[in-house]
Amino acid sequence: MTLAADVAETIVGLRREVCGLHAELTRYQLVVWTAGNVSARVPGHDLLVIKPSGVSYDDLTPDNMVVCDLHGRVVEGEHAPSSDTEAQAYVYREMPEVGGVVHTHSTYATAWAARGEPVPCVLTMCADEFGGDIPVGPFAIIGDDSIGRGIVETLRGSRSSAVLMRNHGVFAIGPTARAAVKAAVMCEDVARTVHVSRQLGEPLVIEPADVDSLFDRYQNVYGQPQERQ
Repeated sequence: MTLAADVAETIVGLRREVCGLHAELTRYQLVVWTAGNVSARVPGHDLLVIKPSGVSYDDLTPDNMVVCDLHGRVVEGEHAPSSDTEAQAYVYREMPEVGGVVHTHSTYATAWAARGEPVPCVLTMCADEFGGDIPVGPFAIIGDDSIGRGIVETLRGSRSSAVLMRNHGVFAIGPTARAAVKAAVMCEDVARTVHVSRQLGEPLVIEPADVDSLFDRYQNVYGQPQERQ
C-alpha cells in the first residue's frame, strides 16, 4: 500500500515517538524481555503504529515499528506486529477519543489482575489519575480482538485510563501514546503502594465526593495548560 506524502510524514514522526516511548517501559520496570508494547493512532487515518512482535527492547528502532490498519492488518513494515495488535485495533475502532494504548505486565498491578481484584481508590494519586478504583476486565485469549473487547467493555463510560485484564496484565489508554504510558506508570505505582498499605492494615477509602473533586482538579487545573490539551 502506498501512503500519501502527508500521511507518510506523520508516520515517520510516530515511529520515532512510539519507539522512544518503549524506553519508558523499561525505565520504570514495567516489562521484561520482549513483553509489552506501545501503540499510537495515526491522527485522521484508520491506521496505528505498534511495536514488532518478539523484538528485544534494545533492538527497537523507528524503522522496525509496524504500521497496521484498524483491523490489525500490516500496511507498512518488515516485521510481524505485536500479538496485541488486533486487540488494540479494536480499541481504536470503538473508542475514537483514544490516541494511544500501552500494555505491560508490571509486577504489582499484574498481581492484582491475577486475583481479579480492582485496586481501590485509597490514594489521592489514584483519584487524580483514574477517578476511582482501577477496574478489572474479563479473562480473554491473546491473539485476536477478545482482549480489546474486554478493554472497551470495562473502560467505556469509566474515568479510569487503565484496566487490569484478569490473569494477564495492564492495558492503559490515553489521548496520546505518551499519556497512555503515563497511565501505565501511575497504575503500577498505585498498585504497589496500596499493596504495601494492606500489609500494615486496612486502607481508608476516599469518599466519592472527594474523589470527584480531586479528579476534576488534576484533570482540569493541575500542570501547564498546554499539557491538558
